Amino acid sequence: MLKQIPLAIGPDPEYTFENFVPGANAGLLAQLRQLGAGGPPVFIWGPPGSGKTHCLRALAQAWQANGAQVGWYDADTALPWELPVEPSLLLLDDCQRFDAGQQHAAFTLFVEAATHGLAVVASGTAPPVDLELREDLRTRLGWGPTFALQPLSEAETRSALRREADRRGIFLGDEVMDYLLTRFARDLKHLMRLLDRLDEFALAHKRAVTVPLLRQMLADDAPQEP
Repeated sequence: MLKQIPLAIGPDPEYTFENFVPGANAGLLAQLRQLGAGGPPVFIWGPPGSGKTHCLRALAQAWQANGAQVGWYDADTALPWELPVEPSLLLLDDCQRFDAGQQHAAFTLFVEAATHGLAVVASGTAPPVDLELREDLRTRLGWGPTFALQPLSEAETRSALRREADRRGIFLGDEVMDYLLTRFARDLKHLMRLLDRLDEFALAHKRAVTVPLLRQMLADDAPQEP
């Protein structure tokens, strides 16, 4: 029997300050909202899925909406790394993933950013002092304010999932929510990916989002024994 392949007609995910759930991270959010050119670099750290990339994307969107040119660099950005013609903001995401060549490029960008008086925000999975990076880059990453992203409470996680489900037009019952929060890692990135897969699976099978449907999806995803 042929399986229906759902079309990608749902709304693309948005990364803004408005849909970032701050929880105990209100101080970081305030720092990013008032960020200006010429100040010391800001470093954000936390485990995967804690919201680092969301913060940087939201910042990029806010600055670009005001006509600023933003330079974004991560481990998936091919070398050489060059700033835009008239840069205003330098963003370095997941610095712990940079290889030797990217670390050299990031240090060079830091020097250029200081010359041009750019705002700089970077992220990683640990404080700069604990990252396995070249010393000159690690020193510059830790030069300014450093923020540790605090995990969301269960109530805040539920609120974020509910809001994303509503944005997609999915009815997410309490039973499904309880199942997700008791059986999977609670980082929001992982849960949002599960919600994305569940949305597609429900569309493909023309069924409502329920716990039995979620179990069926997970069973289909599980590796089959030979």
